[in-house]
Formats: sequence, C-alpha cells, structure tokens
Amino acid sequence: MLNYIWAGMVIFSVISAAFGGNGEVISSAIISSASDAVTLCIRLGGTICLWGGLMEIAEASGLTGAVCRLLSPFLKIVFPKMDMKSKTAKAISMNVTANLLGLGNAATPLGLEAMKRLQEENGKKDRASADMMKFVVMNSAAFHLIPTTVAALRQDYGCKTPFDIMPASWISSAAALLVGLTAAVILIKISESVKWKK
Repeated sequence: MLNYIWAGMVIFSVISAAFGGNGEVISSAIISSASDAVTLCIRLGGTICLWGGLMEIAEASGLTGAVCRLLSPFLKIVFPKMDMKSKTAKAISMNVTANLLGLGNAATPLGLEAMKRLQEENGKKDRASADMMKFVVMNSAAFHLIPTTVAALRQDYGCKTPFDIMPASWISSAAALLVGLTAAVILIKISESVKWKK
C-alpha cells in the first residue's frame, strides 16, 4: 500500500511541475535528493557500525546486564514472558536507555539489534510476534528524559535556552508511550481472542 502512495505522490508532483512550468525545479530536486540519499546512507551506515560496536563492548563489559537489571521492573510489565537475563532483554534495555537520553542516532541501531533478536525468538517468522509489536510502539513513542537531539537542533537555530522544553517533552512523550502501549496491548489481546475463536 505504501508503495502505491509514494508512487502516486511522485507522479502527482511531476505532473504538477510540468503543468506549472517548474520542470527545471523538479529536475534539480531529483538530482539533489539523490545526492542527499547517498550522504544519508553513508552517515547512517557509520552510525550503525559505531553503536553496533559499542553494544558489543557494553555486553562484554557487563554494562548491558546492569542496565537491564535497572530497567527490569518496567520491562517485566511490558514483556511479562521475557527472560530478563536474555540477550534480547539486554538489547531492549540499551535501546530504552538511548531513547531516555534522547539519542535518536544511537537508539536506531540498538533498536534494530533488539528487533533482530526478537525475530530470532519469534515462532512464526512470517509475522511479527506480540513482543515485536509492543517493542515497535515503545521505540516509536519513546519517553525522553533528556531531549538531546531536539535541544541540539534548537541550539543550532539560535535558541538560548534549548532545554526549556523538558517539562513539555516529559508530559508528551510519557502520554504517547502510555497510550501507544495500552492500544497495542488491547489490539493484541483482541487479535489473539479472534484467532482462538476461529
């Protein structure tokens, strides 16, 4: 479905530019976008390699285990069947920690690692497990204790008090996380009950 939406947007943009006499603008945008895409891939590749390596170091040093023990009361509520000493729980803990610190660049590769491990434990490889769905929601609507990335952007654009958004960030991210997880749990239970009846 998403492919059709993207294709429709591209076709509509090209037709609009042609009828509006902005063919040169669209050509320039296509060329610059291709360059930006390559730059983004290189930057993300470097970030994923960096944080993937740091994750291995954290595991070898025992840091992931310590973080997992600290977050285990919360994780046990969200993932009641998960072994809190497993590598999956440790990877999720590191992702949650990165999100708490507002480090989006770090949270992404750590989240990919956690999802990879969740998939390894998934009995049905062709569909997402309940834990995978809850993790996606938890990662997307993450609670930010320190909104580092947003504060850095605000500072780049001339804000003299970039961290004054912290109370608003706490309230909005906590509300998003609570609503997202609640909705996910309810929908998962409904889906499981429908399958059981069938």
